Amino acid sequence: MKTDNKAINSIRNIEKDSNNNVSVDNNEDIKRHPCFSIEASKSYGRIHLPVAKSCNISCNYCHRDYDCPNESRPGVTSRLLEPEEAVERIYEVKSFYDEISVAAVAGPGDSLSDPENTLKTFELVRKEFPKLIFCMSTNGLNLKENINDLKDAGIKFITVTLNATDAAIASKIYKYVNYKGVCYKGNESAELLLEKQLDGIRTAVSEGFTVKINSVLIPGINDTHIKEMSESIKKMGVYLFNVMPMIPAEKSFFQKIGIQAATRQDITDITSGLTGINIMKHCRQCRSDAAGLLGNDISGKLNNNKEENHDNRKCCSGM
Repeated sequence: MKTDNKAINSIRNIEKDSNNNVSVDNNEDIKRHPCFSIEASKSYGRIHLPVAKSCNISCNYCHRDYDCPNESRPGVTSRLLEPEEAVERIYEVKSFYDEISVAAVAGPGDSLSDPENTLKTFELVRKEFPKLIFCMSTNGLNLKENINDLKDAGIKFITVTLNATDAAIASKIYKYVNYKGVCYKGNESAELLLEKQLDGIRTAVSEGFTVKINSVLIPGINDTHIKEMSESIKKMGVYLFNVMPMIPAEKSFFQKIGIQAATRQDITDITSGLTGINIMKHCRQCRSDAAGLLGNDISGKLNNNKEENHDNRKCCSGM
């Protein structure tokens, strides 16, 4: 579908005319954040900016050189963006649906594996769209050491993918962890990752970020561990707990050894008894290039979401 350049220019002028920084309490921002509020998801949209090119861990359910344009799965994008392109992406999305309240970096790699790229994206977007809420997803490995820069960038919401709070369970989920140029495997990698994740989550909460935990439910691996996890993150002050069914990516280790995908019923059965923490029930397991309402993704309509002669199977290969 051809983009209406006149509409984009009109939005550009409106955004520049209202270019004043407004400090809003996080509780008010929750009311406009479609992922943190089911009511907000009915009218407010979000945009994921796929600028995170690399990843510093390897999950056994993931294989990031695979992309089906019709598939909704975290870590999938049809095209990587440079920070400068992210600004143009927002203008284009708003020409289709103007009620975009959140700009987020959620892949396809890890947002803090290359923090400079992520921070530059938010810096550029903030100049053009100061009223947008900034949100970021990460595996948490490098969270604490970047927390001050994230605060300076205006980010208020952080999602950490935490699949276990027990290193013995985590060691079954991750193939390796690359920390400061050293590759760790087995129990050593799980213990390192878990230490950094929990330390990062505690720090983010204490620094005033609103934190959501994403946990991938993996049958036979961490399914009986979810309640214990909920108790741990509740004590840390996490705002929202999102348990998602595992979707084993094509060519991933779990797919090769026959680990079955979890179902929505599995999620309901496991989370129905959890208390004392908000449970996210409207997650769509969005792509890294998702845009628009949670229930009406418009990323496929965007001109700059595809490259000429683009091979979807290889868009993220080598990372």
